[in-house]
Amino acid sequence: MASVGDFVLNNHLSLKVATYNIHKGLSLFNQRLVVHDVREALQALSPDLIFLQEVQGAHSQRIQRFSNWPVAPQHEYLAGDLHVAYGLNARYKLGHHGNALLSRFPILRWHNQDLTLHRFEQRGVLHCELDVPGWHQPLHALCVHLNLRAMDRRKQVRMLIERVISDVPEDAPLVLAGDFNDWRGEATLQFARELGLIEAFNALHGTSAKSFPASLPILSLDRVYLRGFTVQVANVLGGVPWSNLSDHAPLYTVLHRNEGGPGAAAIEL
Repeated sequence: MASVGDFVLNNHLSLKVATYNIHKGLSLFNQRLVVHDVREALQALSPDLIFLQEVQGAHSQRIQRFSNWPVAPQHEYLAGDLHVAYGLNARYKLGHHGNALLSRFPILRWHNQDLTLHRFEQRGVLHCELDVPGWHQPLHALCVHLNLRAMDRRKQVRMLIERVISDVPEDAPLVLAGDFNDWRGEATLQFARELGLIEAFNALHGTSAKSFPASLPILSLDRVYLRGFTVQVANVLGGVPWSNLSDHAPLYTVLHRNEGGPGAAAIEL
C-alpha cells in the first residue's frame, strides 16, 4: 500500500473511497467464511477510506464453527496497517456487529450514534474526524447502515441530517457512505436540499449504483454522498472475486477535493 507521504506528494487532492456491506464476513447463505478473501480484495484496491457495514465484532458460535476464524475482531483484522474505528450497533447473546471505518489517515476522534428505532433492526452511524496531511480542516467521514422499512429510514435520515448540521462545519469536507437500504432514492433529494450533499454515482452517471444482490445487482441500496469534492470515478465492483463474497457489491469512488471550496487548502510542493 502507498504511504501517507505518497498521498501528499502525488495525489494530495484525491481520495480513493470504498463502501461495502460485508455480510459479517460470510458468504451469501452463511455457508463459507470469506473474510480472508474480503481482506485480500480490499487490500488490492488500496483505498484511502473504507466504509464497512455488518462487521462482526465477536461471535462465540462462529469462532467454534470455522477453524480459520480470525483471532482479532473483524474490523481489526480487515484494517491491517490502516487506522480503524468500530461502532457496535447490534449486541446479542452470541456476540455483536456494527459499522467500521478503515482509514489511511489518523482518526482524531470518533463517535457512534445509535439510530435504533426498534429491537428488530439495531442500526447506527459511525462519525470519524480524520487528519489528512496538508488539509487545514479534518475530513468528516460518516459510515451508516439504515433500516429496511421506508418509514424507519425517513426518521433515521432526519437524525443524520441533524447530526451533520450540529457537528460538521459547513465548510468542512464530508463523506457520508454506507448501506442506506434506500432503493427509492428518497434520501438523495433530502440530503441535497438540506445539507448540500451530492451522491457520487448520480453526479457522474446520472443514476444510483445498483449493488444488490452482488451476483446480479438490481437494487440501489448503497451510496456515497459528499460535500467539498467532485467525483472522478464511481464504479460498482462486480465479477470475481466480489460476486462470491458478500450479498452486496462494493462501491468504489475517486473523489477530487475542491480547491478554494469546502475543506480546500493551498499546498506547496
